[in-house]
Amino acid sequence: MNPKKTLLVSHAPFWHDGGGIPERSYHTLLAALPAACAGIAFYGAPALGVICLSISTAILWELLMNRIMRRPITVGDGNAALVGLLLAMLLPASAPWWVVVLGTFLAIVIGMQIFGGIGGNPFNPVVLGTAILSVAYGRHLDFDAGLVNFTFTAFASSTDPISALKAFGPEAVSHLRYLDLFLGKQVGGIGSTCGAAIVLGGIYLIFRGFIRWEISIAFLASVYLSAALFNMADPTRFAPPLFHLVTGYTLIGAFFLATENSSSPVNLFPMLIYGALGGVLTVLIRNIGAYTDGVLFAILVINLTNPLVDKIRPRAIGKAA
Repeated sequence: MNPKKTLLVSHAPFWHDGGGIPERSYHTLLAALPAACAGIAFYGAPALGVICLSISTAILWELLMNRIMRRPITVGDGNAALVGLLLAMLLPASAPWWVVVLGTFLAIVIGMQIFGGIGGNPFNPVVLGTAILSVAYGRHLDFDAGLVNFTFTAFASSTDPISALKAFGPEAVSHLRYLDLFLGKQVGGIGSTCGAAIVLGGIYLIFRGFIRWEISIAFLASVYLSAALFNMADPTRFAPPLFHLVTGYTLIGAFFLATENSSSPVNLFPMLIYGALGGVLTVLIRNIGAYTDGVLFAILVINLTNPLVDKIRPRAIGKAA
């Protein structure tokens, strides 16, 4: 047995763009702030409390795991804070403290640290944590049931539009204006309802090069086309495609969740396939599935397909079949 240590690397050339995890994390935090601030404006102090608790406990869980597993302290890279903020943005402002703490535990410890930390997780930690909460403690993530004590004087709808569509069909949401929904006048997660703020943050990330446009555009286009086909097949049962674009987790899923580095492809065609598959699954789950909003479960499924999809390459020019 040869005890000599060797370092295996890929062939030259080597190139680094100067970026790193802290830069990406802090810029993504900055991009998410408009939507988070809109949620605080809509829901007040309870929303701020959920956000603060989520960020602080996510950092504490990561620090604890660093100590237990004897790894370098990584809380300074901002990733734990980003996970905490995004998780809070998916929760209702009425979420109990223990749901928030459990959610950050699931995201940081189960979704990321047990796989070796950032870069090794096969699933988006935020999506995994929120999906488990929605299955195990769905009552606390039911926006209609959890927000009955809030007064929605500024909202176009006093109920979650996706839930109303699921329960009563398109007629129940036909009075809603898409512009109002896009501006956040709907019941939902703290930072997932103001589409204008989410799109603004997503465009910032795309132009700064922290996310690729292919996944986001493919996801949104697929949601639109899939919903349009359902609507054309039966307008009395299925909502128009624009409704699906501006409600629920669609926009935050397209720009902040499906684009997570570790669980998404890095090549052009795989990214288009990955995003399109997520959009189709979202509409299928919403229209004929058991769950109200299919974005979280759709992203978990495409996370599973990522290793296979990312192997797809166009044939090199001049290469024999």
